[in-house]
Amino acid sequence: MKKILITSALPYVNNVPHLGNCVCVISADVYSRYQRSKGEEVIYVLGTDEHGTTTETRALKEGLTPKQICDKYAKIHHDIYKWFDCEPDCWGRSSSKENATQTVDIFKKLEKNGYILEKELSQAYCEKCKKFLSDRYILGECPFCGYGGARGDQCEKCGKLLDPEQLVKPKCNICGAKPIFKTTKHLFMDLPKIEPKLRKWIKKEEAKWSTNAKTLTQGWLKEGLRPRCITRDLKWGIQVPFKGYEDKVFYSWFDAPIGYIGITRENKKDWKDWWYSPKDTELVQFMGKDNIPFHTILFPSFLIGTGENYTLLNKISVNEYLNYEGGMFSKSKHVGVFGDDAMESGISADVFRYYIMVNRPEKQDTEFAWEDFTDKNNHELVGNFGNLVNRTLSFISRFKGGVVPKGKLNDKFIKEWKEYIKRITDALDKIELKKALREIMELSKLGNKFFQDSEPWKTLKENPEVADTALFLLANLVKDLAILMSPFLPKTADSINNQLNIKQSKWKDLGILSIKAGHKINEPKILFAKIDTKQLAEFKSKYSGGKEEEIHPLSKINLKVAEILIVEPHPDADKLYVMQIDIGKEKRQLVAGLRNYYKAEELKGKHIVIVSNLQPVKLRGKESQGMLLAAVKDDKVTIVEAPLSAPGSPVTAEGISQGDSQITYKEFKETKLTVRGKRIVSKETGALRTNKETLKVNMPDGASVE
Repeated sequence: MKKILITSALPYVNNVPHLGNCVCVISADVYSRYQRSKGEEVIYVLGTDEHGTTTETRALKEGLTPKQICDKYAKIHHDIYKWFDCEPDCWGRSSSKENATQTVDIFKKLEKNGYILEKELSQAYCEKCKKFLSDRYILGECPFCGYGGARGDQCEKCGKLLDPEQLVKPKCNICGAKPIFKTTKHLFMDLPKIEPKLRKWIKKEEAKWSTNAKTLTQGWLKEGLRPRCITRDLKWGIQVPFKGYEDKVFYSWFDAPIGYIGITRENKKDWKDWWYSPKDTELVQFMGKDNIPFHTILFPSFLIGTGENYTLLNKISVNEYLNYEGGMFSKSKHVGVFGDDAMESGISADVFRYYIMVNRPEKQDTEFAWEDFTDKNNHELVGNFGNLVNRTLSFISRFKGGVVPKGKLNDKFIKEWKEYIKRITDALDKIELKKALREIMELSKLGNKFFQDSEPWKTLKENPEVADTALFLLANLVKDLAILMSPFLPKTADSINNQLNIKQSKWKDLGILSIKAGHKINEPKILFAKIDTKQLAEFKSKYSGGKEEEIHPLSKINLKVAEILIVEPHPDADKLYVMQIDIGKEKRQLVAGLRNYYKAEELKGKHIVIVSNLQPVKLRGKESQGMLLAAVKDDKVTIVEAPLSAPGSPVTAEGISQGDSQITYKEFKETKLTVRGKRIVSKETGALRTNKETLKVNMPDGASVE
């Protein structure tokens, strides 16, 4: 018996996954459940992709370290997939020590075998953010198709492989500034050198791939492969074990696919029996269309280049995009259903699983639409599938005392029934999940028609044998529907089995009339609830967006670093100082209530942070042309300092612009600045920083900054 190794593309941890992100995860789960039901030995691998600029940027935005941000979102992802009843055998993270070990091992073997090149690379650098940008954090127009949202590594619309310098009108995806390009040394995978071996492998395997995977892969090969950079100028990632590269890490798309092996290694002692056994193991991978080349070109090249006997890709199932109501999912604009939304919606996970799979974008993009979702729930799940199960079991319960009656065979009905089973099985073997699910629903329709034609409400008295035969056969059909539906709707299948008073049957039990006459069933229960027009309106209003992303209050504020030049007591106030400050191009006067907390000599020379566009006010006769920032908690006050930054240096958070117009103190208070991990943060932003440093203050979490 051949082992089956199943992977879903590792979702990135920079945000909460939306339903479109869940397509390949649920698809892989459906396929793994199907193979287990057939009795196959299966490992389903799932985890999170955690390295790269995206993580560093998100961490900065939330005032956390990259590890903390990964810990936070890895748990969110895990909890959401668990709610969706996805059951990976191996769950893990690309930032694990096992993946680092595996990645370094593969790199060293590639280097030893001559597949690693050292070349100079012109890399995008944002002068405003003061950092190198990963390819995915540079946006612009695609030079091939003109798509305006192309990334620096690939155009999602036409699928072309890109270099950042090819983009028309490139911009930093963090702050919007135009990046410059700096020349640095990097390590490359020599794809042209390994191309002959790769082509030979592709020719052998691609017949089992989905059409979109074959088309895009052949497009890459036709253009000719080029060396591909595998290192980046970042801090968060797996360190490169190569002299002169101590300050660089592996590009996330080098270590992320290797993460499948690392995660298996982390969870299974016999991981080598799966990843080093191509003759005994079939590798089946699920992903979205933007991930194709990384799995059909790059990852196989890494493994082939080691010269070791790795298990390589056999089957690949690639989904197109699931969009939302004619547009795109957007967390910031409140558009679409995200995993946490689904969990809080009151709708069961199985209903979402059904809609995602019956609407699976296998050959073209599809969309999630609430009216269609409601229609499929009410007419397909409630009106067809749920109706057959409930009317069959309710009839047995009500008119037969819950005991399955003795019936005869109906050859025509059983023949059609078994033909459906064959078509469903064939579709699942070919990973045509949408087709398989639709065939299951057609089989359910066949059962409903058989129930109607048998008219048990009449024949119970007029011709009991016809009624008993119908109920006997339909009880067994319901048993088969639970088996067929179990990969797609596991909780629904469990509920049916509980109502039938049987254990979960396996695929081999399909078509067998194993529920015998005299079997006692349990109390019938409704499987699915209708969604009414009021609920539909609420869902559309809550999730369909239309809201523009709100301007963050911090964007109204202009914060600058200032040096305190002179400090004098206020002549008419015991708690106030009058200070002369330098903010670079001008000098100003500030009045601050610090006499109870600092001596004058302690303040002189300090580099502080001020709100420079605050309307001037007079405090006891002395004008204050701004306000300094200080953290306050109980009776303790600590001023915010920027010791490494020059007077006049701007202070802001990642992705937040500075205000120009004067503001009132009330408007400033809307920012609600607080301390978290000694950093100063505001809701929905990262820590405040200059171009030299992140601002820190030695105060406990929750202290307000005012």
